[in-house]
Amino acid sequence: MVFKNDRFKKNRGGNSRWLLLHCEKCGNPIAIYQKDGPGILKRLYFDRIFLPVSLVDKKNKNFVCKKCQTLLGIQDVYKKENRLIYRLFSGAVSKKIIKRNTILKIDLKI
Repeated sequence: MVFKNDRFKKNRGGNSRWLLLHCEKCGNPIAIYQKDGPGILKRLYFDRIFLPVSLVDKKNKNFVCKKCQTLLGIQDVYKKENRLIYRLFSGAVSKKIIKRNTILKIDLKI
């Protein structure tokens, strides 16, 4: 479990952290994500989603909570960088910074 270190990370200042994302409605853990750079979380890049791997499937057009079926975001292409993303709806997810050694202990209901 190491951070992806590519030109996108370097463009954002090289500051990365792991985030545990929760559904704002039911509190269910949804994903573990590598956030690069400062600022709020507006989109999830497919290549930065660590777990669950099923979210990275290009056939998934919607980002949905598995527990309460709430629509959290939609699949799109970020035109500036030509990368696949989930564009998050405002207030749909909450996040918590986690340490690398706690990632494998987290049970994501897939």
